Amino acid sequence: MTQKSDSTTRPRPRRRRLLLGTTVLLVGGFLLTGCASGAVSSAGSTVSGTTTSSSATGDVTVADAATAVADSDASTTAETITNTTEAVQAFLATLSDEQREAVTFDYDDETKTTSWSNFPITLVDRAGLNVADLTEEQQVAALQVMEALLSDGAYETVSNIIASDQYLVENSSTTESTLGQYYIALFGDASDTSAYTVQFGGHHLGINATLDGAADAITFAPTHLGAQPADWTSEDGTEVQVFDGIYSDAFAFFDSLTAEQQAILTSGDVTMCAPGDTCEFTSGAGLTGADLTDEQRELLLDLIANWSEMADEETAASTRAEIEATLDETVIAWSGETTYDMTEGDGINFSISGPNVYVGFQAQQGSAGADIDGVSTSGWGHVHTIYRDPTDDYANSVEQQEATGGMGGGAPEGDAPADGAPSDGGTLPGS
Repeated sequence: MTQKSDSTTRPRPRRRRLLLGTTVLLVGGFLLTGCASGAVSSAGSTVSGTTTSSSATGDVTVADAATAVADSDASTTAETITNTTEAVQAFLATLSDEQREAVTFDYDDETKTTSWSNFPITLVDRAGLNVADLTEEQQVAALQVMEALLSDGAYETVSNIIASDQYLVENSSTTESTLGQYYIALFGDASDTSAYTVQFGGHHLGINATLDGAADAITFAPTHLGAQPADWTSEDGTEVQVFDGIYSDAFAFFDSLTAEQQAILTSGDVTMCAPGDTCEFTSGAGLTGADLTDEQRELLLDLIANWSEMADEETAASTRAEIEATLDETVIAWSGETTYDMTEGDGINFSISGPNVYVGFQAQQGSAGADIDGVSTSGWGHVHTIYRDPTDDYANSVEQQEATGGMGGGAPEGDAPADGAPSDGGTLPGS
């Protein structure tokens, strides 16, 4: 769950885990600066999604690197921008000239809008460098960028998403060759005084974070958070519940509603604005923020915070205030289960659509060929979500383009959309 912010800040300390029984990598004592590595990625300016090598160092995975980063603290927007900028520069210092050229793009490059998806990398190419192909030092440096950017809770969610993908690779029947691979790309020059974007993602993760030191602002729109499986146990006995925070917040909001409010909510139109779609952000019918009590409004904002408040406290408070200002016009719709019990039913779907926020949450009714005995990899256990800001996607830096090959809208063959979700171009794919 991400750190949330309101009049009383409620920090959530990170629960450090060695996921999948991995050993923390002692890579140069976590020193992230030094000479450029001689290892060269096979990536070009836009890397093909067909790369299959697991790591330049053999058995090291991105999940390993995610557990090896050092903590960095920030409570203001300026501190987050400074820390992230320093982490980016340290990461670049580990790369060869060819790698630096492959990972960096112009700030307004249209690739920014087409190189993230909730489809596998084999179907939609990601921009930049494949983190799985980097050396241990470079992998940890890349993840250090994410640690500097994100709040404790948001980083925990991201690292657990990565670990869940690796768990699928090692334990499921999946034949997806790129599962567990993540790409990093930088749009613009990392600076405290101008805007740049950090793009990081793979199949179940797509973060587009724009940091603008001149405007003292950070936005994560658009972002994709997914999980498969959403609840599993590592080799050392640690239970990993990737979206427990989101589920808990969703049902705290749902349970706060009266029977009449719940009836309006569940009769509404659940929408989905998928990666690659040039969305109109139509909200349809449902419960509105104007229908809520003050307490219910705060619970709804807490739920939205899992996507919109992924950075420091000051940035979170600013984003929360913008969303709250138009909450009366924001429409919420829900379908699926009405009790938080992952052992029953097929999961939940909901959308939150307003002038300053869009969140789509969809249970995927299929395992996409990644089955594990005794572990749910469908419905509750396989979730895709999208966060967007209709007024500020990509910080308005580029005109949004449809993804290459039309990927990002419409479910692939054999993956029907969840109940209550539209079947048109706004459907989140079930892959």
